[in-house]
Amino acid sequence: MLPIAFTALLLSAPAFGQSVDSQGAKQLSENLSRYVGKQALDKGILKVSVEGGAYKIMFDFKALAGTLPDQKLLKFDFAPYALLVKPRSDGTWDVSMDLSHSASFEFNGPQGLQSTQFSIKDGKGSGVYDPNLAAFTSGTSSMAGMTMVSQDAKQHMEVSADGGTATMATTKAANGGVDFALSQKVSNFVEAIKFDDPESGLKFPVTVKSPELSADAKGKGVQTKPLLDLLAFAVANENEATLKANQAQLKSLLLAALPVWERIDGTYGFKNFAVESPVGTFGAAQLSTAFGMDGVAQSGTIGYGIKASGLTVPQQLLPNWSMALLPTDIDLNFGGANIDLDSMAKKAIEAFDLNKNPPLSAEFGEQLKTDFMAKTPKVVIGHSTIKNKDTEIALEGEMTFPGEKPEANVTVDVAGFDKIVEGLQEAAKSEPEVAQYVPVALMVKGFGKTLTDGRMEWVVNAKPDGSVIVNGVMLKPADPAEDDSIDDGGDETDQADPTP
Repeated sequence: MLPIAFTALLLSAPAFGQSVDSQGAKQLSENLSRYVGKQALDKGILKVSVEGGAYKIMFDFKALAGTLPDQKLLKFDFAPYALLVKPRSDGTWDVSMDLSHSASFEFNGPQGLQSTQFSIKDGKGSGVYDPNLAAFTSGTSSMAGMTMVSQDAKQHMEVSADGGTATMATTKAANGGVDFALSQKVSNFVEAIKFDDPESGLKFPVTVKSPELSADAKGKGVQTKPLLDLLAFAVANENEATLKANQAQLKSLLLAALPVWERIDGTYGFKNFAVESPVGTFGAAQLSTAFGMDGVAQSGTIGYGIKASGLTVPQQLLPNWSMALLPTDIDLNFGGANIDLDSMAKKAIEAFDLNKNPPLSAEFGEQLKTDFMAKTPKVVIGHSTIKNKDTEIALEGEMTFPGEKPEANVTVDVAGFDKIVEGLQEAAKSEPEVAQYVPVALMVKGFGKTLTDGRMEWVVNAKPDGSVIVNGVMLKPADPAEDDSIDDGGDETDQADPTP
């Protein structure tokens, strides 16, 4: 992502087939200073030169480190990062970069001395950047391998991977901004961690492996140009007095950047995922996580998902009777809905005043919270399943917060519930401690409703008053009402008759 972000800042002006010469290099430097400040050029952090019919843009990490107050950084060795850019006749830029790098650094962190070394072998990338979109319309990158070693007083970590590839594409969005798609794959990912805590005596090695790691992301309506305008404003107004004087412009730019994006979704997945530990190997044939979020909207949503299939755990960790009850596949989905960030953002932008401390009052914050909750945001459990060869548990529902107290409505369906009971009953014959779970399972079944397909269903309603209803039957009554009256130690008769 570094080359993408870095180049996005650089190539802010259309190329239009301009000739590559020293004057063009100077102009490119001036364009760049708008986003990184003139000091970055003056101190050699960034350099633009002409090389073989293209502009060479060099970023010197050592020069950057030299400008930071030296307080914790003890050692820093990072080769300069360079890319070549060449103007095209349509106003876009051809971009190529060498991603092969080695670096090391040491610093004083929370766990004492910490050090990191990493290297990327035969890394390269190329793409076409469109200044009008402030994004790459296309791009690819690859590497032959990478390694990273990091350690502190209590932990040593080694990460490695073989070849990897990545692609990206961007188009102009229908409602402004850009739509993008990213895809990445890495082979033979390994992360080995050794915990060694002298204080507790804990020594515990863990190794995470996967022959294939993949990541995919897509977005709609990402406001790339307004976000770059905000960055330029920040650079031009780094002085506090100037920033306060120009806060009206800041508010205008913040509003222009809304909704930041319409929607962003991404997934991260492993094939044949394995965690090796001293107690055995945990694994999954497929393991993935997913995330999705609307931008700053009046009725936005956010969602998370975890999927795993072919789950395995070391058998020696659990009693034999429990193995048949363990899930082999999970699909969990949860998130939120009715999230009004649009009203909150616009009200906050309108109200803040940098000349005040704090810029937003505590009273305003409380009112903002009240307004947000008035839109009835929800915690949502999307259709989720947990299953093995004999049973499947499915659930979905939502939770709201009327009067700031939760109200939940959840539906749970189970196929093969009798298999669970039978398994517990069989286990109880040889494992007496299991017998205590049998009556609990039978009681739960008693509250269930048998559907036409044989599944058991429980519809659970938890009310703000503390009551819980399962399939229309009161399982728990409402909490006792709080008595807010004040006992003054007397009654009306006492007050009427002052006689002792």
